[in-house]
Amino acid sequence: MVPQEPYFELRLAESPSDIRAAQRLRYEVFVRELGADGAMVDHDAGLEIDRFDPHFDHLMLLDHRRAAEDQVVGVYRLMQAEGAKAAGQFYSEDEYDLERLKSSGRRLLELGRSCVHADYRGGTALMHLWNGLADYILSHEIEILFGVASLHGTDITQLAAPLSLLHHRHLAPSSLRPKARAAGYQDMALVAEDDLDRTAATRALPALIKAYLRLGGTVGEGAFVDHAFNCTDICLILDTAVMSEKYRALYARSRTP
Repeated sequence: MVPQEPYFELRLAESPSDIRAAQRLRYEVFVRELGADGAMVDHDAGLEIDRFDPHFDHLMLLDHRRAAEDQVVGVYRLMQAEGAKAAGQFYSEDEYDLERLKSSGRRLLELGRSCVHADYRGGTALMHLWNGLADYILSHEIEILFGVASLHGTDITQLAAPLSLLHHRHLAPSSLRPKARAAGYQDMALVAEDDLDRTAATRALPALIKAYLRLGGTVGEGAFVDHAFNCTDICLILDTAVMSEKYRALYARSRTP
């Protein structure tokens, strides 16, 4: 159970200034910490921006103990099919062919740009965000969650074990499985399953990816190497019909008055 912490506020962005606050946190995490860059990154203003921001809902966690301009300590971007239609595509479609997901007839939610301020990692911030996500999913009757998640760096020799583990143990069902586009496609079957040190490979996965896998998440075919963002992306898929009971319990808690 997430403890009562009255200094935290969880809500969707309501104004352009809210979105800029989310973009400032993203700049701190993705650009300053992880070395990302891109055509729309505003280094002078310290904002990590892209053209999709107006079409996402931005879930924000604020800590009211901090200065007003620095209160956003966690963010999540959420895009439904209606937002993707307005944007011309889902964000992930630059990297993955999503046709199987889009033709499934099920209600989709794309997740992305999830990050937590460095001072709040290891605490309850991520659980607060996930409670908010659970509430959003129930409110909008979402059936499938998906989105790209990143492993830091583009040196595939360093990522061979975790990518191979994902390929051998966590591939999505073929009926829902996205495939990385040719421009950045990286085969994930780099180490034979029998040769894998599964414990070490699991340890090498980012915490967010491991969390989705524990909840029943699966991955698409192939990774996508993103040199601009200094990362190697995978496509995560979570079908709410088969998710773990642990997450169902989280849903129930988030809806309890």
